[in-house]
Amino acid sequence: MAVGEMSGPALDVATGTGDFTFDLLRHRQVTGVVGLDFTRAMLPLAIEKACNRGSGDRIEFMAGDAHALPFPDDQFICATVGFGVRNFIDVPLALREMRRVVRPGGRVVILEIVRQDGLNPIGKLFPLYFRRVTPWMGALFAGDREAYTYLPESVQGFLSAKELAEMMCGAGLVNVRYRSLGLGTVAIHVGEKKENRK
Repeated sequence: MAVGEMSGPALDVATGTGDFTFDLLRHRQVTGVVGLDFTRAMLPLAIEKACNRGSGDRIEFMAGDAHALPFPDDQFICATVGFGVRNFIDVPLALREMRRVVRPGGRVVILEIVRQDGLNPIGKLFPLYFRRVTPWMGALFAGDREAYTYLPESVQGFLSAKELAEMMCGAGLVNVRYRSLGLGTVAIHVGEKKENRK
């Protein structure tokens, strides 16, 4: 993920079991990472992973709400979210909160499964595949059909890549851009906090 050129701490929102925090630590500019998640049950798994990798001294995991981040303004060089935005109750509010806690010139980076816009053949076929095949695969390989039924439903009710970019702009981020991956089913969005002009 593109964290920019400034050095300092990074924030991973909806961190889950912490996978994105470890990715952030690979960047030389990142001096430490805070992983925040609303679901407290996820955090012991993340802490255990960090200890096993020997990176526990550079990562702090904590419970918190993306809609009211418990940090002062301008604290982090970037804020990331991996596959968590579609679960936010109020996406614009969470985006504004991430912008608030990022330093001027810092970035908000989102990796998310996005709704297909239906303008290409994949856009028409993917929702059918996702709704029918994914739950069956989840039942077969993970033994959990219900969880894999929720995933397609949450994506279909979510935003397209273009809509998410527009929402990031509406939250006050600038230089918003995105790159589509996986035949347009996944997108990486990057937006920046406007720098203070003297």
